[in-house]
Amino acid sequence: MLTASNIFIKYGDRTLLDRISFTIGDKERIGLVGRNGAGKSTLLQVIAGNVRPDDGNIQRPTASTLGFLHQEMNIPKGKTVMEETMTAFDEAKFVENRLAEIHEELTHRTDYESDSYMNLLNEMSDLDHRFHIIGGTNMEAEAEKILKGLGFKNSDFQRLTDEFSGGWQMRIELAKMLLQRPDYLLLDEPTNHLDIESIIWLEEFLQTYEGSTIVISHDKTFLDNVTKRTIEIELGKLYEYKANYSKYVEMRAERREKMSAAMNNQQKVIDQMERTISRFMAKATKTSLAQSMQKKLDKIDRIELEDVDTATMNIRFPVPPRSGQVVADVKNLSKSYGHLNVLNQVDLQIERGDRIAFVGQNGQGKTTLAKLIVNHLQPTSGEVKIGHNVHIGYYAQNQAEALDPKITLLETMELHSPPEMRTRLRNILGSFLFSGEDQDKKVSVLSGGERARLAMACLLLRPINLLVLDEPTNHLDMLSKEVLKVSLTDFSGTLLVVSHDRDFLAGLTDTTVEFRDKKLHTYLGDVNYFLEKRKLDDMRQVELATKNAVATNGHAKELNHEERKNLQRAVTNAEKKVEQLEAKISDIESRMALPDFYQKPDSQKVLNEYTKAKADLEAAMSEWMVAQDALG
Repeated sequence: MLTASNIFIKYGDRTLLDRISFTIGDKERIGLVGRNGAGKSTLLQVIAGNVRPDDGNIQRPTASTLGFLHQEMNIPKGKTVMEETMTAFDEAKFVENRLAEIHEELTHRTDYESDSYMNLLNEMSDLDHRFHIIGGTNMEAEAEKILKGLGFKNSDFQRLTDEFSGGWQMRIELAKMLLQRPDYLLLDEPTNHLDIESIIWLEEFLQTYEGSTIVISHDKTFLDNVTKRTIEIELGKLYEYKANYSKYVEMRAERREKMSAAMNNQQKVIDQMERTISRFMAKATKTSLAQSMQKKLDKIDRIELEDVDTATMNIRFPVPPRSGQVVADVKNLSKSYGHLNVLNQVDLQIERGDRIAFVGQNGQGKTTLAKLIVNHLQPTSGEVKIGHNVHIGYYAQNQAEALDPKITLLETMELHSPPEMRTRLRNILGSFLFSGEDQDKKVSVLSGGERARLAMACLLLRPINLLVLDEPTNHLDMLSKEVLKVSLTDFSGTLLVVSHDRDFLAGLTDTTVEFRDKKLHTYLGDVNYFLEKRKLDDMRQVELATKNAVATNGHAKELNHEERKNLQRAVTNAEKKVEQLEAKISDIESRMALPDFYQKPDSQKVLNEYTKAKADLEAAMSEWMVAQDALG
């Protein structure tokens, strides 16, 4: 068990962590949450031993191991991906060598009854157990499995780590950490550099992980799928909930509501007692009674509702000018970087009002196509035609980092502002939580989240009708992401979002474009619809392989345990989905049957929900049939 006792950290006048204590038991799945700057990453640094608190201490078992994936890791260079990944097995190789030494020594020993001989046998037994625990029996196969899960291909294994971007190098570090299987695995924003498929793979890996996991993430879906306990850091204090993120949000609201009611009730009692004491003190005959009541009042344990940081951005995009029907037309477009071909003769037409998500593995061309559409890159061949009266707003993946660090926030806004908006700049900064003296700070002193908010603020300075956002949520906390999603839902122009955040994308877009094998694959639905369709396609491949085996050999290939378990899970999930969708459709049909249904302002929205639910039901039924057939 790991124990944190009385951890206290103060920076200047600000108390970051105010004497917090907690324990982490075996096989725990913990989400560490709180606003940006609340002290989450600092707390992980303290647990890892990289930061010494002003007071308090961390204790964990002497023989326990700890792995810490954080944002400022130094990635070694000069080795191939596989060579670097295999360094995770340094302990296994040491154990393997020691076992070989013991085996060699035992072949020559004849003092079978001696203590030293028995000690050797005990050491061999312990080392053999440890060797199996850390995956020493199948090192290269395990490394390959983890690397592929995190998105690497066979052809990447012999490439130098130097050839990969920082995000891919971070995946190598994560692969090494997962292979080492530490007792305590600390992950600070592990999904920032992963695509949706790799995030889903990591979720499944962590769900069966033998050690304890502590995760900081702004990916709500990831936290829901991985964690079972939530630790919240709020204004220096720590609050614990035995629940995943979504349940924690509900429990937190319930707890505050009950505390607020209890505090109000207590205050009524206190007010009544104080009035009575005042009346009694005025009468000499009741002075002793008043004093007795005052002592009783002094002993009351006052209920206090803790302060909560609820400040959020206020984003309102200006009403966009009307564009032509075709906003952008991508025709026969190819893009290569030297010998590396990223996009090969792709076509995409974006029409006014479209809401499109770009998804797919990193390196498949999502950001490249976004840059081609906004004219930040030129195609190798083919063309991008921008439609009539299209005004583009673009938030690049590194937009926050691209801001000039030497100028102030207000000067940054002035740099991006048309003359007629100059008088409103301070108000706009205020709506993005930069008020008073903050506006005269240099950009260089801002955190990643603050820079992201400033870059967002710059987007509001001109009316735009094509908004292109590349990973806009990377540095935003949960509340800020919610505010951004609401504002984008209300945005009446054309929207194109590159993101791997499933919760953020869910319901935000109505078309999903997957980038795979240098081509575009379009799905007419949001990210959840896309994931269901992809899962269905994958299961169809299993079914096809089974049928091919029957045709070739006269009998089906026996499914292994993992395949059968996945298919059984798919059948169960599909059955639940069918039940939920049938209930939803029945409910909507009841509402549609009401006489005044079509006079209601939200009738069109309900009809759209009905159409989508019917399509989802059809997909869920197909998914169930495919999985059931594959099971046999």
